[in-house]
Amino acid sequence: MSEFVRVSAVEHLNARTLRVTFSDGLVRELDFAGRLPGVLASIDSDLVFARAAVDSLAGTVSWQNGIDLDPDVLHGEQAANPAVQPQVVREYRLQQTA
Repeated sequence: MSEFVRVSAVEHLNARTLRVTFSDGLVRELDFAGRLPGVLASIDSDLVFARAAVDSLAGTVSWQNGIDLDPDVLHGEQAANPAVQPQVVREYRLQQTA
Protein backbone atom coordinates (compact mmCIF):
# COMPACT_ATOMS: atom_id res chain seq x y z
CA MET A 1 0.00 0.00 0.00
CA SER A 2 1.43 3.38 -0.96
CA GLU A 3 1.55 6.23 1.49
CA PHE A 4 -0.04 9.59 0.72
CA VAL A 5 2.44 12.40 0.13
CA ARG A 6 1.76 15.19 2.59
CA VAL A 7 3.26 18.52 3.64
CA SER A 8 6.00 18.15 6.24
CA ALA A 9 7.16 21.79 6.44
CA VAL A 10 6.17 25.25 5.23
CA GLU A 11 8.12 28.48 5.24
CA HIS A 12 6.84 31.93 4.32
CA LEU A 13 9.37 33.45 1.90
CA ASN A 14 7.80 36.80 1.00
CA ALA A 15 4.50 38.46 0.11
CA ARG A 16 2.39 35.49 -1.12
CA THR A 17 5.19 32.96 -1.63
CA LEU A 18 5.64 29.78 0.41
CA ARG A 19 8.32 27.10 0.39
CA VAL A 20 6.49 23.81 0.91
CA THR A 21 8.39 20.61 1.73
CA PHE A 22 6.66 17.26 1.22
CA SER A 23 7.11 13.88 2.87
CA ASP A 24 8.64 12.45 -0.34
CA GLY A 25 11.44 15.07 -0.37
CA LEU A 26 9.91 17.35 -3.02
CA VAL A 27 10.25 21.06 -2.27
CA ARG A 28 8.13 23.60 -4.15
CA GLU A 29 8.23 27.36 -3.87
CA LEU A 30 4.72 28.53 -4.72
CA ASP A 31 3.54 32.06 -5.44
CA PHE A 32 -0.12 32.73 -4.64
CA ALA A 33 -0.12 36.43 -5.66
CA GLY A 34 -3.43 37.16 -7.37
CA ARG A 35 -4.59 33.57 -6.74
CA LEU A 36 -6.64 34.00 -3.57
CA PRO A 37 -10.24 34.74 -4.63
CA GLY A 38 -13.45 34.13 -2.73
CA VAL A 39 -13.04 32.54 0.68
CA LEU A 40 -9.25 32.46 0.16
CA ALA A 41 -9.25 36.28 0.24
CA SER A 42 -9.34 35.95 4.03
CA ILE A 43 -5.63 34.98 3.92
CA ASP A 44 -4.69 37.60 1.30
CA SER A 45 -2.94 40.01 3.64
CA ASP A 46 0.73 40.22 4.58
CA LEU A 47 0.10 39.55 8.25
CA VAL A 48 -2.26 36.60 7.81
CA PHE A 49 -0.51 34.90 4.87
CA ALA A 50 2.81 34.92 6.75
CA ARG A 51 1.22 32.77 9.48
CA ALA A 52 0.97 29.68 7.27
CA ALA A 53 1.62 26.51 9.26
CA VAL A 54 1.57 22.76 8.79
CA ASP A 55 -1.62 21.02 9.88
CA SER A 56 -0.04 17.72 10.93
CA LEU A 57 -3.40 15.93 11.08
CA ALA A 58 -4.39 16.85 7.50
CA GLY A 59 -0.80 16.96 6.23
CA THR A 60 -1.17 20.30 4.51
CA VAL A 61 -0.72 24.05 4.80
CA SER A 62 -3.28 25.83 6.94
CA TRP A 63 -4.03 29.12 8.65
CA GLN A 64 -5.56 29.91 12.05
CA ASN A 65 -8.85 31.01 10.46
CA GLY A 66 -9.53 27.45 9.25
CA ILE A 67 -8.37 27.84 5.64
CA ASP A 68 -6.29 24.95 4.36
CA LEU A 69 -5.03 23.92 0.93
CA ASP A 70 -5.28 20.59 -0.86
CA PRO A 71 -1.90 18.83 -0.43
CA ASP A 72 -2.31 17.01 -3.76
CA VAL A 73 -2.72 20.33 -5.58
CA LEU A 74 0.28 21.82 -3.75
CA HIS A 75 2.36 18.75 -4.70
CA GLY A 76 1.30 19.05 -8.34
CA GLU A 77 -0.57 15.74 -8.54
CA GLN A 78 -3.92 17.42 -9.20
CA ALA A 79 -4.72 20.63 -11.03
CA ALA A 80 -6.71 23.33 -9.31
CA ASN A 81 -9.06 25.84 -10.84
CA PRO A 82 -6.73 28.08 -12.92
CA ALA A 83 -7.87 31.09 -10.90
CA VAL A 84 -6.37 29.60 -7.73
CA GLN A 85 -3.50 27.48 -9.12
CA PRO A 86 -0.29 28.88 -7.59
CA GLN A 87 2.67 29.64 -9.81
CA VAL A 88 5.63 27.32 -9.25
CA VAL A 89 8.64 29.56 -8.70
CA ARG A 90 11.12 26.76 -8.00
CA GLU A 91 10.98 22.99 -7.54
CA TYR A 92 13.66 20.56 -6.38
CA ARG A 93 14.18 17.42 -4.33
CA LEU A 94 16.09 17.13 -1.09
CA GLN A 95 19.24 15.02 -1.37
CA GLN A 96 19.35 11.77 0.57
CA THR A 97 22.41 11.50 2.83
CA ALA A 98 24.01 8.24 3.86
